[in-house]
Amino acid sequence: MNKSITQANQNDKQISKSIKKFFKRFHISSALKASNAYKKNGIPVIEVFQYLFLLIFSNRSMYMSLITGRNTPGFAKDTVYRFMKMLQINWIRFTTLLASRIIRDAIVPLDSEDRANVLIIDDSMFERNRSKKVELLAKAYDHANHRYRFGFRMLTLGWSDGSSFLPVNSILLSSENKKNRVNEAVKVDKRTAGYKRRLLSIQKGTQAMLELLKTAKKAAVPAKYVLFDSWFSSPSTLHAVKTIGYDVIGMVKKTPKMFFRYKGEDMSLITIYNRNKKRRGRSRYLLSVLVDVVKDGKVIPAKVVYVRNRNKRKEYLCLISTDTTLDENEIIRIYGKRWDILYEPCFYTNFSVGGVFSSGICA
Repeated sequence: MNKSITQANQNDKQISKSIKKFFKRFHISSALKASNAYKKNGIPVIEVFQYLFLLIFSNRSMYMSLITGRNTPGFAKDTVYRFMKMLQINWIRFTTLLASRIIRDAIVPLDSEDRANVLIIDDSMFERNRSKKVELLAKAYDHANHRYRFGFRMLTLGWSDGSSFLPVNSILLSSENKKNRVNEAVKVDKRTAGYKRRLLSIQKGTQAMLELLKTAKKAAVPAKYVLFDSWFSSPSTLHAVKTIGYDVIGMVKKTPKMFFRYKGEDMSLITIYNRNKKRRGRSRYLLSVLVDVVKDGKVIPAKVVYVRNRNKRKEYLCLISTDTTLDENEIIRIYGKRWDILYEPCFYTNFSVGGVFSSGICA
C-alpha cells in the first residue's frame, strides 16, 4: 500500500515537472495576460491555471485532491471557482496564441519549407441530452444521424501540416432561431469576453468561422490555405476568407442556385460541367475550369476541379481553389489533408461555472 502511494506521488511530481517545463517553454503566463487573465493582487493566475492542468493530467478532480490531501494547492477552492467564473478572460485568444507558439516553435522547424500548412474548419455535434439548465442549450440537427438532439454544434478551427493536427480555437454554437433554444443566456456585462462569446454562439456558423480565422491571423498562425466542406462554401464566404488573407480550398455544392462566372456568363457548376468535354481514362479528375467568383461587384479568380466520386462512379465532386497557380492534383492532395485529421479530446473541462460559454478550453 505504501509502495503504491509512493509511486503515485512520484508520478504526480513527474507530471508537475513536465507541466512547469511546458509552461516555461511556451510562455503560458504571457499568453494568459494577453488574454486578459491576470490579477492585480492575491494568488497569481498562473498558479491557479497550473493547478488545474495538474488535475487534468493526473486524472483527478479538485474534490478528490482535497479529500486525499494529494496535490493540495496553496490556496482555497473558492480561488479556483472565482477563476473559472472570470468572464473577462478571452479563451479563444488564449488557445490561439498557445497553438501558434507550439506550431512555430515545435512543429514548423521540423517540416520542409515546401510543405503546405493549412487551417481546417469543421463542426461536430456536442451532445448535452441530459442537461436541462445549460445556458443557450438548443435543439441542434445532427447531420450524421439525421435527427435533432439537445446540445451544441462545436465549430473547431484546426491546423495541419499533413502529418500533425493541432486544434487552434473553437466555439460552441447554439441556434439562431430563438424557438430552438431551450434556455437563454444569463445577463452579464456587455463589455466582457464572456458576453461576446455568448453573442457569437447564436450567430451563423459562417460568421463564427470568420471570427475564428481573424483571431488565427492576428496570432500569426503559419498557414496558407483554409479547408472546409460544402456547408461553408459560398461566394460570400470565399470573398470574406480571401479578405482575411487566406486562400481557400473547399468542396462546393452542386446546386442550380449558386452561380459562378464562366466565359462571361453566370452559370451553376452543373451547367459548366455539362458544357465541357471530360477527361478520359483513369485521371483523378474529370474536368478543370477557371471561373470568377463574383460578390457585390467584387471578383476573385478561382479554379474548379471536378473529381471522380469513388463511392458512386456515376457522380462527381466539386473542389474550388482561390489559388489558381495550383495544379489539379495538388488541389486534390491538399484538400485530402482535411480527411487525415484526428480530433484530440478538447480540454472541455467546462471552465463553465456560469455556463459553457463563459470559457471552456480546447487546446
